[in-house]
Amino acid sequence: MSLDRRSFLRAIGAASAAGLVGYKASDALALGQQENMYEVPKFGNARILHITDVHGQLLPVYFREPNVNLGVGEMYGRLPHKVGESFLKEMGWKRGSREAYAYTYLDFEELAAKYGRMGGYAHIKTVLDGLREAVGGKQNTLTVDGGDLWQGSATALWTRGIDMVEASNILGLDVMVGHWEFTYKEAEVLNNVGFFKGDFIGQNVRILEDALFDDRYTKMVEQYDGRGLYDEDAGLPFAPYTMKTVNGLRIAVIGQAFPRTSNANPQKYFFPDWSFNLREDDLQELVEKIRKEDKPDAVFLLSHNGMDVDLKMASRVVGIDAIFGGHTHDGVPKPIPVKNKGGTTLVMNVGCSGKFIGVMDFDIKNGKIQDFRYHNLPIFTNLIKPDAEMTSYINKMRSKKYDEHIVESRARDRYFNKARVGKTYDEILKEKLCTTDQTLYRRGNFMGTWDQVLCNALREEHDADFSLSAGVRWGTSVLKGHDVTMEDLMTETAMTYGETYASEMTGQQLKDVLEGIAENLFQKDPYLQSGGDMVRVGGIDFTLDPAATLGSRITEMRDDEGTALDMKKKYKVAGWAQVNDIGPGRLMWDVAADYLRKNKNLKLTKLNTPKLKGVADNPGIADYSNMA
Repeated sequence: MSLDRRSFLRAIGAASAAGLVGYKASDALALGQQENMYEVPKFGNARILHITDVHGQLLPVYFREPNVNLGVGEMYGRLPHKVGESFLKEMGWKRGSREAYAYTYLDFEELAAKYGRMGGYAHIKTVLDGLREAVGGKQNTLTVDGGDLWQGSATALWTRGIDMVEASNILGLDVMVGHWEFTYKEAEVLNNVGFFKGDFIGQNVRILEDALFDDRYTKMVEQYDGRGLYDEDAGLPFAPYTMKTVNGLRIAVIGQAFPRTSNANPQKYFFPDWSFNLREDDLQELVEKIRKEDKPDAVFLLSHNGMDVDLKMASRVVGIDAIFGGHTHDGVPKPIPVKNKGGTTLVMNVGCSGKFIGVMDFDIKNGKIQDFRYHNLPIFTNLIKPDAEMTSYINKMRSKKYDEHIVESRARDRYFNKARVGKTYDEILKEKLCTTDQTLYRRGNFMGTWDQVLCNALREEHDADFSLSAGVRWGTSVLKGHDVTMEDLMTETAMTYGETYASEMTGQQLKDVLEGIAENLFQKDPYLQSGGDMVRVGGIDFTLDPAATLGSRITEMRDDEGTALDMKKKYKVAGWAQVNDIGPGRLMWDVAADYLRKNKNLKLTKLNTPKLKGVADNPGIADYSNMA
């Protein structure tokens, strides 16, 4: 769309008045060269605003999208399993565009310098307010979050998620579900849920039967006056769904927490009284009950299943109009329609780290979706004026003193860092640890540069032969040539079980670990996948065939010198974030911080990326040189 000078000035003036752009002339010029992407015209009669997987990132970030996101089985070659040029071709976008920067890894350093950071709660708040105002106010909208909100930053860890709860209240969040939220203690979760002004829901979470008759659990609930607990008698810690009124329409929102939380995270240390599962049959029964008894105008599922699981669930569960998904951090610009016996369900996922806001406008009549319009808006920080209230809150929160406001557990002395006493959060997090000669990132099925840093630090700390680091998908990026700060490091490591350890493992045991995780990742049935990425292995190279079966995917395991691993020999292996036990070693962020301080100018000489078989034609992999 071209604009004459009068139209250009009118557009910029209106956008500035609405708080959608900053005051710099360069920002206005950049925005004036095209339509204002944040002015989504009204359509229909219900606007749903969707964010997910923010992972504690209140400030704008850099985040490099993956060059490896393999689809297997029925998901081969389907969104979200396209990367790079394949992704751009699917969407009809050009390389070098702002869309290419937001959604792909291509030309990341160059485009990051051009387009800047993304996300940030103050900028998200500005855009959300504008999107609400455009349809007549908040009462005509519903703002939902797909989980992984309270974890992933230093301040979230140190405040036990409270910083994100309060920020979400300012943001105007209406409904959310959980996953990493449950890695705080049960009492802390219930406390946060009680403080949250919206609805925290989850139809697939249960109170274990033994806990209902356990005095310890009863006392814990009583300590918090029952805040956050939904129905103890029914064994439901959280409401399975909530009914919301949007522009006079009655909308049912069902919650789906991450179904494998009990396997992926340390249950006995953090949520010993709760269980998680997919519970597809229960979901179908609940949808039918809601349709019959509540007679809603629409039924939505707010999910943390991961997109592959959502797509399968949409094909099997009847009566859900749309699934707003999270967990796998997939930024998908368009909804995927899935047919089932009862009609069609739309499936959406809006990426992570605050990079996007999904805007779904429905036209709903006579209890049915008649039509819709969808926009997944990339949040380019330098085009948006930050909200003053949110900015003030973030600045005030970061000015707190570590020792005055810390709510970390002090039962374990090593968890409370005496060296930080007297310093503010901001002072601690702005510490420059080193500079980096390569972009640091973590996102993709296999080793990223941030992962290599952690693996190297673990081996050095514990004088280990090899190291293991979890294939989690959260963590921001640092551009080549930039300083690496303590804040950057904490976005890769901030969790409630960040202790390190070292143990002995045989070559066979190491192979078995890799085989088990590869099975979780490349199992063709989405319901049997965990939704994460391959464990990162420091000091070992290996070959992996995703299409093989359990026990035969991993071959040719060799150390950095090229010597084959002896399956019977014992090796010293360092790691962190154990699921079944709490490690005895120092915390991962302290270990890695010391490693980076020693390097001063970080230059990684090797990445332990596995050699891959049979994936050369897979559109979910690009620019990966180590293929058989």
